[in-house]
Amino acid sequence: MTDVKTVASPLFLREEELRQGIELLFYAYRDFTSDPDDILRRYRFGRAHHRVVHFVGRNPGLTVARLLRILRITKQSLSRVLGALVEQGYIEQKQGVRDRRQRLLYLTDKGIELERQLSKPQQARVAQAYREAGAEAVAGYRKVLAGLINEAERDEILDSIMRP
Repeated sequence: MTDVKTVASPLFLREEELRQGIELLFYAYRDFTSDPDDILRRYRFGRAHHRVVHFVGRNPGLTVARLLRILRITKQSLSRVLGALVEQGYIEQKQGVRDRRQRLLYLTDKGIELERQLSKPQQARVAQAYREAGAEAVAGYRKVLAGLINEAERDEILDSIMRP
């Protein structure tokens, strides 16, 4: 693997180094999503379906309102995607106990299996990259990714991801 370390100080990055980082993100995202994309095509689903399945799987009982805030998509867009997932039996909606207007989302057994299929190749890819990079680089990578999240939401997002 080509060494992607830079000799420049992290406090003073030239435009070219920043562009390289951005380009690496584009390529990494392309390849990170390639395996799930192949699986999704078999189901006639897209990346929006993947994101919904991921976040509902990681947050059983997630409200539709919270999912909209996480994904930052319109109600109309979510309605199409969520409708297909519910109709085809991957997600079930339950009425809120305290607030009956709430729709709480859960993966069905079928949805759990789809989420497993989608995440397995991504987990393998991330695990391999982590092994190759080493613990110190992984810690730095996580700090960089956290730094890319809007500051106003960063703590809330990190708290939700880092829960036990």
